[in-house]
Amino acid sequence: MNMFRLVVALVFLILGLVIGFLNDSPAITLDLIFFQWSTTPGNAIILSLLTGVVIGGSIVLATLVLPLYAKLRKAGKAQASSASGDSVSTGNGV
Repeated sequence: MNMFRLVVALVFLILGLVIGFLNDSPAITLDLIFFQWSTTPGNAIILSLLTGVVIGGSIVLATLVLPLYAKLRKAGKAQASSASGDSVSTGNGV
């Protein structure tokens, strides 16, 4: 599985480099709300894809990973407390 991830990452890296090289036309100006930025179209495409990945990853982290991690912590604490409670209540036989 790790080799598969490596191959997929390399394919996307090469694809990003190809997009960057093919879109090496004269500079464009991105007019954002607070500033202007001059760049090539390839850099703008790669930056927008990277921004989308970061925003999407943050949304997944906030809506799925953190709540599931909190549930797992709560279940682990409940299991630990029930296991320690069982050992105290059954430890009077010997």
